[in-house]
Amino acid sequence: MNYVTSHPGIPRAVSRTALKSLLASQIAVLDGATGTMIQSLRLGEEDYRGDILKDHAQDLKGNNDILTLTKPEAIIDIHRAYLAAGADIIETNTFNATSISQADYGTAHLVRELNVAGSKLARQA
Repeated sequence: MNYVTSHPGIPRAVSRTALKSLLASQIAVLDGATGTMIQSLRLGEEDYRGDILKDHAQDLKGNNDILTLTKPEAIIDIHRAYLAAGADIIETNTFNATSISQADYGTAHLVRELNVAGSKLARQA
């Protein structure tokens, strides 16, 4: 199985070359709906808050991207499940890790941290 990543230590051209090689040699399988997998976990507000946001002023349930920081083991497990099922490419759990989306939850200040952590978790998986 081939894994392609865009990593600070790997020049973008190398990642592009690896992706082109993967696509030339086989049909690449992309992971599935991370949000659906998260919903199946039936997490509560306390799961979304974790220790780092336990005193946060706004509700966080439904902010799936925040789980990258508050419940990283769940996100890694989802990535690993897709890899075990045969995915060649996995996406990060950063679909709504933008200042606009995170503003709804009062967590816009965490956008950079969410994106960095999301990339690290995907690589770790």
